[in-house]
Amino acid sequence: MHLPLNPKPVPPSSLVLSYVALRRAIGGLGSSLPLTLVLGKLLLQGPGLEPSISAYYYTVMHDVLVGTLCALGVFLMGYRGYARLDHAISSLAGLCAIGMALFPTAPAELAEPNGGIHASAAQVHIGWLHWSLAIAFFLLLSWYCLALFRKTAAQPRMALRKRQRNRIYTVCGYGMLLCMALVLVVKLLPVSPRLAALEPVFWLETVAIELFGFSWLVKGQVLLKDDATARTD
Repeated sequence: MHLPLNPKPVPPSSLVLSYVALRRAIGGLGSSLPLTLVLGKLLLQGPGLEPSISAYYYTVMHDVLVGTLCALGVFLMGYRGYARLDHAISSLAGLCAIGMALFPTAPAELAEPNGGIHASAAQVHIGWLHWSLAIAFFLLLSWYCLALFRKTAAQPRMALRKRQRNRIYTVCGYGMLLCMALVLVVKLLPVSPRLAALEPVFWLETVAIELFGFSWLVKGQVLLKDDATARTD
């Protein structure tokens, strides 16, 4: 049997292409979640923002919130990256996302005219578990932006697009950390009624989620894509 002297060039690895698709799916799901929840509740239930993204669990958008978090969790757990550390961090973040879906925030935080739904002691404890998982989720994703996304292969000169993407990862990573710190301040310290009426936790969570989604869309090269000759990393 004679082998061809000039074998056909091997196409780009399907594994690498699947990583790019996963990045885009993760980024798209994250970025679309706040707007989907707000518009869905507006159309199906009525106007008004909930105190937090997590509070949409007790609205008509319950299934959308749970389904999106579970899908994010599965996608993150399926993402392996380029090293074992990448997979370990994304798997932990995925478990946190699924945990947030399975262990909802306490209903006592719902600010309805009739006083909302009163939470039992068990629900309060589950609510604290939910917030612990949420903080861990964003800490892990911040680490992804600040450490893992900014890694690059050894080369004499980093490509311009890669430098631009690294700046975005830096802003997104520190932005998520800042948002989570402010959420803790708002939840643990007394705030004025005027500030509370603006639903600051909802907006801070929304900014953090958008930064998370945007960073993964950039990593998936939806934006600032390398040219055909540049190295993708």
